[in-house]
Amino acid sequence: MTNQLDSRRSANYKPNIWEYGFLQSLSATDQDMKEYELRAEKLKEEAKFLFAEAAADDWVAKLELIDSVRKLGLDSFFEDEIKEVLDALSISIGDSSFHIVKRNLHFCALSFRLLRQCGYRVSQDMFIEFMDKPTRSFMESKCCGDVLGLVELFEASYLGLKDEDIMEEANRFSTRVLKSSYPRLLLHRNNDLAERVAHALELPIHWRVRWFDVKWQIKVQKKKVGRALIDLAKVNFNVVQSVLQRDLKKISRWWKDLGLIERLDFTRDRVVESFLCSVGLAIGTEFSGFRIRLTKIILMILVLDDVYDVYGSIEELHHFTTAIDKWNARELEELPEPMKLCFQALTDITEEISVEIQNERGWDDDKQVQPHLQRVWGDFCQAMLVEAKWCRDGRTPSLKEYLTNGSVSSSGTVIAVHSFCSVSSSSSSEMKSSFLEKSDHDLIHNVCLIIRLCNDVGTSKVEQERGEAASSIACYMREADATEEEAKDYVKGLIAGVWKKINEQCFGQPPATPRRFVDITTNMARVAHNLYQDGDGFGGQDHKRHHKKQILSLLVHPLSGLSPVDRSK
Repeated sequence: MTNQLDSRRSANYKPNIWEYGFLQSLSATDQDMKEYELRAEKLKEEAKFLFAEAAADDWVAKLELIDSVRKLGLDSFFEDEIKEVLDALSISIGDSSFHIVKRNLHFCALSFRLLRQCGYRVSQDMFIEFMDKPTRSFMESKCCGDVLGLVELFEASYLGLKDEDIMEEANRFSTRVLKSSYPRLLLHRNNDLAERVAHALELPIHWRVRWFDVKWQIKVQKKKVGRALIDLAKVNFNVVQSVLQRDLKKISRWWKDLGLIERLDFTRDRVVESFLCSVGLAIGTEFSGFRIRLTKIILMILVLDDVYDVYGSIEELHHFTTAIDKWNARELEELPEPMKLCFQALTDITEEISVEIQNERGWDDDKQVQPHLQRVWGDFCQAMLVEAKWCRDGRTPSLKEYLTNGSVSSSGTVIAVHSFCSVSSSSSSEMKSSFLEKSDHDLIHNVCLIIRLCNDVGTSKVEQERGEAASSIACYMREADATEEEAKDYVKGLIAGVWKKINEQCFGQPPATPRRFVDITTNMARVAHNLYQDGDGFGGQDHKRHHKKQILSLLVHPLSGLSPVDRSK
């Protein structure tokens, strides 16, 4: 088998642009960190007065404050204040005398979105007052004069559940009207409102990684909230960024010391992009170990993806897959050295992570963890082998067959099971056992579908040019005799439908699994939207300006322009 080395394919990946020395130079000074933290504590106390100052009957002001706090990434500082307002709102909305819901589209939609995002049960019937009851369509006379209300209706519609017809109509109506309103806003130079409309239409809030949006929100929110809140958001961003820089330095040192990338000339060196994905799953400063662990996993996913898509022959991949499935190195004896190196790296990383989880989370024995981690790697490689066979045989499967396999090859289950083990403690052994034996958990399955479908929309054209496996786009084009544009529209419709199922699992009823795990898993879908929004976030770096700018913004450049410290207080 080793005589095939001279005929290996190449994906022609560009070299890594993030130099090791540059990454190691990132960090705020100890003095900066001390000043940030002291400033943050002072600003938190000042910002708390904003909740007290909001008039008791001014519901719009209170909800807009909560919305701003959440968008600025500060909700963890004001959990009690937010809960007090939303508890009262959820009770008041059920009162027929609460007329503001019937009069104000902006308030109605904002209430619906915030309550549902924060786990309160709220009915789509809130919007009936803005609809023509016989046709169940929104009335332009009641809605079209309120552009901000339409933006909120658009955002709220993405939190709809399966079979919620009002929310489906809300999405159709608000999308149509906002798209037609945008040119008029530009013509009248209403730039702030036009920017908000464009931002919403680009990607709804519910599908965004909130932390990735914080800098943009600071720019927008500074015109509507107090200085204390904006300064707190800036300071908090810099504190978090400093922690992320420390994490990135650690993982880049580990990656360099591992030395794997220097010996594999066919794969991508994307340590910074992989780290950014882990940041999107969990931003809290307490998640440093989790982010570093997840980055290692994502790096190995990329390496294995390239082994199957680019490097290995089918015969070699059969042996390689069996070795990982059985966790047995004897299957590798006739394989080329790069594949042996990949297997050894995966083995070492899995064992290392098992011990880390045991020590951090109090699992009784790392043998409780390791078999589950090994199993999901085996499942992932089996799915990758299926796709490699389709590619080598020139076969385009049915869309159903493709998605059944593609949900596993998306790698979402690998990340989800590692995440579950990382956030579960030893006190929930029965629930852990039940969950880990069922890796087709509905939430995980649907998030995996989002990852696969977003990946296909962003990368199908490039991968087809490289001669790689079929995508959902290609499968639908063949099955429905559709154009590429029609296929993309169909797949985007599938994404919207899967999100409704995810919403059902998040908002429809209390989740059976830990809330923290639900949030991390749902963030996987949001990261996929971000990663493939403008193409392949793991492919090229120099020409993918969006991703390069995002990395510089989130991980390199701190926020400046803080208001001077008032020394009199």
